[in-house]
Amino acid sequence: MHKFLVISIFSASLLLQACGNDDGDADKTRSNPTPIAQTTPSPEPNGSDDHSKVVTDTLLLNTLVKHNEGAFIPAQCYTKTRASNGEVHNPCYACHQPEREPNYLDDGDLQLEYGFRPVTQENKWTNLFKDRSADVAAISDEEITHWVRTSNYFDSKGKIILAEKMADVPANWDFTRDNTWNGFTPDCYYNFDDEGFDRAPSGERTGWRAFAYTPFLGTFWPTNGSTDDVLIRLAPALRQNGEGIADDNIYKLNFAVVEAMIKRANIAIPATEEALYGVDLNRNGTLDVAEEVVYDWKPLEGRRMEYVGKARDLLQAGDLHIAAGLYPEGTEFLHTVRYIDVDDSGEIKLAPRMKELRYTIKASWNNYSQLRNAALSEVKEADTFPERLRSVKGNPEIGLGNGVGWVYQGFIEDKHGDLRPQSYEETVACVGCHSGIGATDDSSFAFPRRVASSYPQAGWSHWSQRGLAGIMEPQWADGTWEYTEYLKQNKSANEFRTNNEVIAKFFDAEGELIPAKITALHGNIGELLLPSPERALELNKAYKVIVDEQSFIYGRDAHIAPLDNVWQNVPEGELTGVESLVVKKY
Repeated sequence: MHKFLVISIFSASLLLQACGNDDGDADKTRSNPTPIAQTTPSPEPNGSDDHSKVVTDTLLLNTLVKHNEGAFIPAQCYTKTRASNGEVHNPCYACHQPEREPNYLDDGDLQLEYGFRPVTQENKWTNLFKDRSADVAAISDEEITHWVRTSNYFDSKGKIILAEKMADVPANWDFTRDNTWNGFTPDCYYNFDDEGFDRAPSGERTGWRAFAYTPFLGTFWPTNGSTDDVLIRLAPALRQNGEGIADDNIYKLNFAVVEAMIKRANIAIPATEEALYGVDLNRNGTLDVAEEVVYDWKPLEGRRMEYVGKARDLLQAGDLHIAAGLYPEGTEFLHTVRYIDVDDSGEIKLAPRMKELRYTIKASWNNYSQLRNAALSEVKEADTFPERLRSVKGNPEIGLGNGVGWVYQGFIEDKHGDLRPQSYEETVACVGCHSGIGATDDSSFAFPRRVASSYPQAGWSHWSQRGLAGIMEPQWADGTWEYTEYLKQNKSANEFRTNNEVIAKFFDAEGELIPAKITALHGNIGELLLPSPERALELNKAYKVIVDEQSFIYGRDAHIAPLDNVWQNVPEGELTGVESLVVKKY
């Protein structure tokens, strides 16, 4: 662990233990080839299976799996792709794609077959089959509106509630029993300037930077129940000049370099005198004025790229790394999942109340060879030991490692609505998608989807500053409209095909897309992604019921009626009915 990472030496050692490279076992399942170990279930306080008693103090202080040893597989992966009329749908392609270096997880075949192991064929996300109609009806519009507009992140004085608690860590959060919180302490104030930088009450920048992006397909569209945002922060060395002094211009240039490496594309920047930094940003062979960071990465041909400032010195010394498709060590992401607020004019907005606060840090570096070996090891393990599931290292206090350098930690509402650390099992559900699918870039979803610099604030803005409305629909390299393709393949806006509002809006009576609606979507993703006020209120209520029950390990997807087109047990060898892969063109 390099000294420039923003964590204490003690925390760093714990994080590395949590995310150290595992050869691991494979799981050729429909969603994630990196499963968790079967562990002895923790009994309920009264020996019952009452959902309202799931998360106890004891469960926060251990690494037991109480209910779902396959929690790394999202509930969406149990969707029946064949409708009752025989029509075949393919939402699977959104996550499952052929490998793209350095993501060597080639799981495109999971578009064609479910591929569950015997131990994960049973769908443990039993909340999917629960009828919440009566519970939802018992919550008034006024009650839920007050709930979602009440912040559980800031107190009445503007202090971060979680940070205050962590300063005097509650006993039932203190996994290491040392009276110190050793995990992530929230330090973002969600107070963004016109460049997307978060500012503390003192006016100082915290390092966190918000960016606008086109939300990933399906689940995270607000029309399916949640608003969210994502922030990024680079390690201190990437924010400093050669003398170790904070420099905003260097920080912004390094953001552009990182983005170029992740997107494998040129990134526009303000006119910059390269001689000030000693780096040929536009790769034209001379130090002149650059107006873009040019992506030029072929190290076998001697063509490499560099950071600027102190990070350049560390890179040259081998204490920091750079490679196409990978973030540098110390990169952090902060992701909030929130309720949907509906203002007095009916506009959809981020709610002050958070359902979840999710954090990750890249705590160690894995080069291409290490990443390939990890992927190959998983395939080998799946073939050799099909019944064996892998242990995910970590705990609720320091987070869980995903096996390829990242540590994930989550906070979720308790029964009173206050944020608490997620249990081990609850966090495993987060690690799944961020470690075992072909569609991610270095385990991430949002940043590779950052909008172009032609958007307001050059795309560095928070959703509280500018919403989704007015953002163009993303396109693949071959011109395919991404969201339109998802509607074609899935005939709905969510994997479960239960979003009747979108179905009624975008499809005619014969189930064909309405051309005028698709044309509108091309120029404004808000046409698809934003729910009606009525739907927003109903889904807020449905999720509030889950919070009241504290039944997250049984599923945290907001719905009211039981879902019919989801497998309770997936037959062995079941095929999806999809005949050919849908492959994203980069």
